[in-house]
Amino acid sequence: MTKIDVLLGLQWGDEGKGKIVDVLTPGYDVIARFQGGPNAGHTLEFNGMKHVLHIIPSGIFHQDKINLIGNGVLIEPRIFQQEIKDLEAKGVDARRNLYISQKAHLILPSHRMMDAANEQSKGKAKIGSTLKGIGPAYTDKIARTGLRVGDTLASDFAERYARLKNQHLMMARAMDYDVAQFRIDGMTLEEYEQVWMDSLATLKSFRFVASEYFVNRCLQEGKRVLAEGAQAMMLDIDFGTYPFVTSSNTITAGVCTGLGVAPSAIGKVMGITKAYCTRVGAGPFPTQLDDETGKRLCEVGHEYGATTGRPRRCGWIDLPALRYACMINGVTELYVTKPDVMNDFDTVSMCTAYEIDGRTTDEIPFEYNTLAIKPLLEPFAGWKQSLAGVESYDALPQALKDYLAAIERQTGVPIAAVSISPDRKDVLFKQAVGS
Repeated sequence: MTKIDVLLGLQWGDEGKGKIVDVLTPGYDVIARFQGGPNAGHTLEFNGMKHVLHIIPSGIFHQDKINLIGNGVLIEPRIFQQEIKDLEAKGVDARRNLYISQKAHLILPSHRMMDAANEQSKGKAKIGSTLKGIGPAYTDKIARTGLRVGDTLASDFAERYARLKNQHLMMARAMDYDVAQFRIDGMTLEEYEQVWMDSLATLKSFRFVASEYFVNRCLQEGKRVLAEGAQAMMLDIDFGTYPFVTSSNTITAGVCTGLGVAPSAIGKVMGITKAYCTRVGAGPFPTQLDDETGKRLCEVGHEYGATTGRPRRCGWIDLPALRYACMINGVTELYVTKPDVMNDFDTVSMCTAYEIDGRTTDEIPFEYNTLAIKPLLEPFAGWKQSLAGVESYDALPQALKDYLAAIERQTGVPIAAVSISPDRKDVLFKQAVGS
């Protein structure tokens, strides 16, 4: 019986998980998403084209590989339908190799309305939701009132849907939310509901499976399975910067509940980190740079959310947070992305510890959101050259290798590879794959 390997983000998302999954997919038989939903935006670039996936696993472009949407994932049928159409336009027939857990929960149009109502009610305390209905759908899951993919085949699905929708309408009105003002893509709730219902036909044209049996059977047969995470460690509902987090467990433990595998089945844990830090939306960010350097990182790195289009906040890499992420997830190897964004910097820095009330610490405090945290920075010489055309890890500029070696030393985790451009071909492994 093989182990299930895990790939997840170690910062606040947007680390380049989709690209690394795409690069690693040839070494696996099954790619399985285990949590999150259309709030994810996994960007892949190859053959001069850019592809963004929200719900579908990032192995979908390899048609000889099985892709699975696990029970821990949320599916918004209309967004799913649009992803399928986009893939078809690129010549990809997802019906050949995509399976969907019958226990995955659905995002209803009224979930998206509740998301907007909740954000409005928070006023200045908004958490920066993507407004895709993620929080309300996970709320219903925990409250045991949600609808699942398998429910779409039930004879009384329409009645169940109506009951949940009416519950949402009652809650929204109790919050003084004007339901009539709600719009999705310019459509009213009722108009969007119609296209949502129509999109169920696309969803139901795929194979629904008992994903827990499906995954464990694959492992028993010796198939290699890669679990793909969405969002990132510091957005985890339990261990992230609560309440500025997502609504699911984005960590390695989430693989067990999001796919139905035992903890003993976990193999390698591959963590993705940028060579610097970014964050979308509200929440603490100790190393954020509110200066020209921060703007430069944003512009050169094209740091705009793949799902929301919002500009990302940018800053130096945060090693206390990265060490914390490695500890919680049991990370066995690191993948570092986007050092090329800093090619022209004279100096680059990394935060090695925090100063809080005159005290130095390398731990994440409970009051992370409210304390005045001063990042203690260690400067490094910039490499001051383009990385274009570099074909091996050893051929990287020495200054960059020194910077990467410091990340390894500070985290205690070896770097497996570094990505030096958006293209899938520019991932440089420290050792030959499989060695």
